Amino acid sequence: MSAKHFIDDPNQLVRTALESCTRTNPSLSVDLDNKIVYRKASQKSTVSIISGGGSGHEPSFASFVGDGLLAAAVAGTIFASPSAEQVRRCILDRVDKKKGVLVIVMNYTGDVLNFGMAVEKAKAAGIDVDMVIVGDDAGVGRKQGGKVGRRGIAGTVLVQKAAGALAAQGAPIQDVCRIAQLVADNVVSIGASLSHVHVPGRTAPQPSKEDLKIDEVEIGMGIHNEPGSEKVNSDLPGTVRTMLAHMLDPQDQDRAFLSVSPNDETVLLVNNLGGVSPLEMGGITTEVINQLEGTWGIKPVRILSGTYMTSLNGLGFSISLLRLVNTGLDGISILDLLGVPAEATGWSAAISASTWSNKSEGTIQAAADDVGEANPSNLEIDSVFAKTVLTKGLERVISAEPDITNYDTIVGDGDCGIGLMRGAEAILKLLNKASRQPSDAALFLDKIIPVVENSMDGTSGALYAIFLNALAHGLRQISPSSPTPITPRIWAQALQSSLDALGKYTPAKPGDRTLIDALYPFVKTLSKTGDVKSSVEAAEAGATGTKGMKASLGRTVYVGGEGWQGVPDPGAYGLAEFLLGLGEVLQ
Repeated sequence: MSAKHFIDDPNQLVRTALESCTRTNPSLSVDLDNKIVYRKASQKSTVSIISGGGSGHEPSFASFVGDGLLAAAVAGTIFASPSAEQVRRCILDRVDKKKGVLVIVMNYTGDVLNFGMAVEKAKAAGIDVDMVIVGDDAGVGRKQGGKVGRRGIAGTVLVQKAAGALAAQGAPIQDVCRIAQLVADNVVSIGASLSHVHVPGRTAPQPSKEDLKIDEVEIGMGIHNEPGSEKVNSDLPGTVRTMLAHMLDPQDQDRAFLSVSPNDETVLLVNNLGGVSPLEMGGITTEVINQLEGTWGIKPVRILSGTYMTSLNGLGFSISLLRLVNTGLDGISILDLLGVPAEATGWSAAISASTWSNKSEGTIQAAADDVGEANPSNLEIDSVFAKTVLTKGLERVISAEPDITNYDTIVGDGDCGIGLMRGAEAILKLLNKASRQPSDAALFLDKIIPVVENSMDGTSGALYAIFLNALAHGLRQISPSSPTPITPRIWAQALQSSLDALGKYTPAKPGDRTLIDALYPFVKTLSKTGDVKSSVEAAEAGATGTKGMKASLGRTVYVGGEGWQGVPDPGAYGLAEFLLGLGEVLQ
């Protein structure tokens, strides 16, 4: 776990986070003394929905305050329930009470007791108030839960959203409370995490045998650092498989809390516990959707994926599945309530109900490949020998990957070696797949270019793709009237035109510490001498010369740290290695 934070004082952290809610949503106010975020007075009187709990679960709950969702949220300190007095103040002083108040709270002892005490005090004061407790966590089985029952986790936000939307429509408190309970009774969730979290203000814990190992995942970990039900060595598909089984397996008598069949309409919520990148969340969401359909025959009619309820910066995610049942309301479904927009910064559901209703399985058909300049250059090569030459160069790049990666880790972002190796392996696969490649130089390049374009990304990939496309075009510009064997001089002429074309897209020149420091001397020497050996030597010298050279372009310009003076530019070094491989055969 990371024990580094921008704000280490937990009290300052909570107070400033609550204050930010009013800065990003002008319809809100904050009572910092009682840590209450609440909606400003409205002309329309509706049932007020209140929720809350310990801080550290943002955007739950303060960022769910807004028209169409919560009327107020009461925050405790990090991972600790607010006091009954805070909640009482919220009910009495901060929300509209004319149509009644519904409190929605997660099933944790401190929250239930403190919110419950405030509810009873409010009732004693003559306020029409009720409370719904959400316990949706299948990570806690019946035996472990005992009399306490299941914990509340991310499924709670679906309860809040449905109740808030119904309240905004002017429904009476009896209906709002009933629908909140109906949603709570039909949602099941479970989480998984790769590590526990560090709470700001606390001493960083010493390493322990209880810490999760690099290849371990904890199934059922709670949102307050509570232990999960099991630690397993598993990849993502295995982790999701276990999680869905805990949620849906009717044979699991300890956990079969909700029966969901393929005939049921459902809503899926894949929730980020705070520390998972959006990129990885996309992969996780796809895995969950695929397994729900492939293993359980369940195709959700709505899918929400994002950050709804966190555990600080927890490196984990949770899955919630809501079974849609009849609300008993005239013309209003749970799906309708979830689809109504809410003016709350924490609620993320950008796709409208109409878009979901009109979704199509159709896709734009890809056009047939346009090969562009498919005409030959009339410059002949020995394709078998060309394969041998290229194979040597590509194999040398692959062997050099650890060094290139090491250099790029020091001076860049560490991806250059992997990118070059990926491209080299893809070209080798192409060369080995076909028994014979075209004997025309330009057509030979035409086969290689799309492989480079599709297998190499980043700056290096773009540079190589531009250079090779320009090289193929340069060969066609030279094209003699009849088939003619290609010579080093012809290669040099085409390479020079390719180098000139590359200059239109990058300002890199020799001395800028880029791959140009190896490419430029190779092309210039070949143009001058027609000798491959001396050209390769010039490229190697150019790459070596980048040691100690201050960068003018690329990430190296702004990547700090020490050691860059002693390593060559990774791109120049990688290109030099490729050319050295070619030179071994061509000499």
